[in-house]
Parts: sequence; structure tokens; C-alpha cells
Amino acid sequence: MEPFVALMRRYVVEYTNRHDTAVCAQIMAPGYTLRMGAHVLRGRDEHYVPAAAAQFRQFPGLGLTVHEIVTNGSELALRFSEHGASIRHGGRRAAWSGIGLYRWDGTRLLENFVEQDYLSRRRQLAGGGPIPVPAPATAPWDERARPANPRAEAAVRAWIADGMPGGTVRRDDGTAGPRLRDANSTIDVLFSAGEAVAFRVTQVGAYDGGLPETGAERGAREVRFHVVGLVHTEGDRVRGGHLVGNRLDVVRELERPADLPLPAGEPA
Repeated sequence: MEPFVALMRRYVVEYTNRHDTAVCAQIMAPGYTLRMGAHVLRGRDEHYVPAAAAQFRQFPGLGLTVHEIVTNGSELALRFSEHGASIRHGGRRAAWSGIGLYRWDGTRLLENFVEQDYLSRRRQLAGGGPIPVPAPATAPWDERARPANPRAEAAVRAWIADGMPGGTVRRDDGTAGPRLRDANSTIDVLFSAGEAVAFRVTQVGAYDGGLPETGAERGAREVRFHVVGLVHTEGDRVRGGHLVGNRLDVVRELERPADLPLPAGEPA
């Protein structure tokens, strides 16, 4: 088994699906850092493990289903769903998508850029009902490392610069917003494995609608929208893939008083 994939099997099977945070010390470096939206959890024991334990308390039966893994040996992308029943919402159930981009030192995980569709989760727990969990990957733990591909990376960089047009790329967080006007995109991380390319992008622009729960008017605020993607290329074009964006952070941005700055760095 590919060494990085074997480590991720422990991450999924032994840690996440068994809710055994003791495994974290074996598979994550002490300085392990999770980056989600504008938030940073830096430090395995100080910040990450307590946050994971809180999630397991809210969802006592939380499960993670793997849909896709790609790796070049030093970096790895995991596309997944999490699903469970929330004790904070009377046992209501939800399933939500996510994509994580991991880096390791050859032994333990160092960093993860991840986005999960927590706005969809909020809507489901508010009474919308759970959405179906997509089919699992047939053989995720048999994935082999594929070398980086500069041509594929160049194709995706051009596609991002063009605004990430839809076509055959599925937006796992839904088609409803946010829409941003005059948005600028910054690539936070991007890597390839054969024809597959994974990335996180931060878009900054004027809110132009698409999130009805905020009640915000179009053009009312400048917001940041973080998107993680795992796409597949063919020659110089993107032929398909998946995106997950942090819509919930945008909702929170729009709900804050306008005179407060955008959040940055460590979460409160």
C-alpha cells in the first residue's frame, strides 16, 4: 500500500470513524495545523484534538465516507462526506461534503487545508432533512502515487483565473451562492497527481446575492469565500471534478456589524 495512503487509512478508520483521538499523536506531528476558511487551528494537542472531540460529542455516531483519494507521494487530497445525528438538534440527521488537502513529513501529517459544507449541514439540522450520502470509492486504499504534472497545474491555474466556470465540475456545496462581483482570486495551495489537481482558492469580492438566510442586500459588503477543489484535466482543459466552498463563513461575514474587520488568523 502507498505509504501516504496507508496513513490516511489510519486517519479515517482508526481515528475518525472510531472517534479515537489518542491515534492523533501517532499520525499527526505536534504542530499539526488545520486551515478552514479564515480559521487556523495550530497545534495538535492544544487546539485540534479538543475541536475534534467537541465534534464527536455533538455527533456521537459521526461517520466519514471516502469518495476519492489522489496523491503525488508528498501531498494528498481526500474527498469525503461526513454524516451523523446531532444531539444538539434533537437527533436530527445530516450529511455534508468536504475536501481536505494534506501534507506530511513522510511519517506524520503536518497540515490540512479543508473545507466542509457546514451551511448545508445547518440547513439540514434546521429541519430540511438529511441529503443522501454519495457512493463510497470502490478501492480508496489501493490508490497509487502519481507524479506531479506541470501541464495539468497550468490548465487549472488558467481555469481559476477565468472564474472557475461550471460545466462538468460539480459544486458539492450547491448551486445557490454566494455570488461575488469583481472578485479577485488568490491560490493558497495547489498540487497535482497525474491528471488530477487539488487546490484551495480565496476569493474576495462584493456580495452579489445567493444566500437568502443572510437577508443581506446585493453589493452590501465585501466578503471572502474559500473554495477547495479536486478536479481532473485532459490536455489543457478541466474536464470535471468537485468544489466545496465555505458558504457558512460568508453568511457569518454578512451577519457581522459592517464596521468590524474581516476575521484573520487564530479563531476565537
